[in-house]
Amino acid sequence: MSLSSFSFPVSRRRFVAGAAAVAAGPLLITHDGGYARIRNGLGARVPAGVFTLGVASGDPLPDGVVLWTRLAPQPTTGGGMPTQNVAVDWEVAEDPGFSRIVQRGSATATPEYAHSVHVEVRGLRPDAVYHYRFKAGDQISPVGRTRTAPAADARPSRLRFAFASCQDYQAGYYTAYQHLAAEDLAFVAFLGDYIYEGAPNPAAIRRHEGTGEPTGLVQYRNRHARYRTDPDLQAAHAAFPWIVTLDDHEIDNNWADEIPQDPDQQSPSAFRARRTAAFQAYYEHMPLRRSSLPSGLDMQVYRRLRFGTLASVHVLDTRQYRSDQPGTLAGAQDPTLTMTGADQEHWLTEGLRSSGGTWNLLANQVMWAQNDRRAGPEQVFDYDNWDGYRVQRRRLLELFGTGQVANPVVLTGDRHCTWVCDLRPDFDDPASPVVGAELTGTSVSSGGNPDVAAFHATYDPIMRESPHWRYIDNRRGYVVCDVDAQRLLSSLRVVDTVWAPTATVRTAAQFVAEAGRPGIAEVDEQVAPATGTPLLGPVYDVHDDQHSFPLRP
Repeated sequence: MSLSSFSFPVSRRRFVAGAAAVAAGPLLITHDGGYARIRNGLGARVPAGVFTLGVASGDPLPDGVVLWTRLAPQPTTGGGMPTQNVAVDWEVAEDPGFSRIVQRGSATATPEYAHSVHVEVRGLRPDAVYHYRFKAGDQISPVGRTRTAPAADARPSRLRFAFASCQDYQAGYYTAYQHLAAEDLAFVAFLGDYIYEGAPNPAAIRRHEGTGEPTGLVQYRNRHARYRTDPDLQAAHAAFPWIVTLDDHEIDNNWADEIPQDPDQQSPSAFRARRTAAFQAYYEHMPLRRSSLPSGLDMQVYRRLRFGTLASVHVLDTRQYRSDQPGTLAGAQDPTLTMTGADQEHWLTEGLRSSGGTWNLLANQVMWAQNDRRAGPEQVFDYDNWDGYRVQRRRLLELFGTGQVANPVVLTGDRHCTWVCDLRPDFDDPASPVVGAELTGTSVSSGGNPDVAAFHATYDPIMRESPHWRYIDNRRGYVVCDVDAQRLLSSLRVVDTVWAPTATVRTAAQFVAEAGRPGIAEVDEQVAPATGTPLLGPVYDVHDDQHSFPLRP
């Protein structure tokens, strides 16, 4: 493993080992904590229809990727597998027909981890496309396509990737993924809210499984499986490696470290047990490395990946280590409040200073830029965002402005809207310098079909009072980024509906950040904003929690 291309810090609760002692040839990192040579011929009889959840790859390095699948013939009712280990063979080839196989081996799917498989393939060529598949018994999985990162010292001329977030299953279909899967990308960065923990909604366009919110391991497994059965999501996973991080809904809305949203209804011990279960289910369903295997309450999510000398991707975790959300603007000025915890902040600042890349991309969950929610002199904020952690935010933004951090661009999810902003250490001071850019992407489905007219009626007046806001929109979709040594061009791709199984897509706007010039250099709105005319057909109830946290002056 090239640690210059992939790095993770020491956890606050445990020491993550394993980067040393790598034997020659392809290896399987086993769940017992050691390294084992690939073996075949293990396990129980395999039930029919085990590859219901598709395949995925993730965290690309110059010489390898993580390959993932989970055996689950009854995916939303516990999985349906025997309580025995099962051998799963895997192959990696240079072509989709597997006539040029370059790596193969066998992994063990165990009931302890819901018969999920995480294979860390090594020995691949940098910046190369590969195809992969699994076999369990006589069943062969769908074929996935993946791509390795450029070599650490390579100077790639371009990098093209997409980022997305917020895919509430009950809010609509994943029409955006039908189009994202057809893009030409090196990877997809998913920025949180992969699942939603809400109870089934009988008035929604499609429903969650179960009878209430998940709290235990089997319930979280079933919820992840419900999402993973979606064919459009499966196609997007099979098309590219994903770099994933989590936000709140993977566990509980607006949780902060060991504090749930509603501590009067969830005891500390109950929430700790819930968090432990949710973390394990998350790992079981994501293409994550052994370094992210949970240990009780702790899961190593923040990490860093490099794409040659062109870009470094700093993956943040803004949930596990944060202070509880403040309740007032005065409280948000408390210097002891932290979004990341001290260890992660140190890891981030040192990594930003020493990345060596032309661009520093932060894969981040909640919005950095100040986001007033009320027009006029009174300011109202959602303190679950970085608006609630102002001293730490200013400290980091001041670091951006020292010249020690090359071209910082924050990529954000959570808002169910697109917010493109200049970043300043003091957003209330017009003389405060622009030190970076933030691209807050919209949701895949969360919020359902948007009311565009109502959105602009609310936020256009606030935008006129917020000069750091450069573009706003609330349609559904994803963002594609084209990066070279001179600029980062971001294209907002929006779909016309999430309330039908298919949709058309178009580029609504493009945004340019230029190397050596902090902030957003150019906004190009391709087409006039949608009028908000309602679609013909049924209208579905949708839970949209983007304002559910108390908004206070």
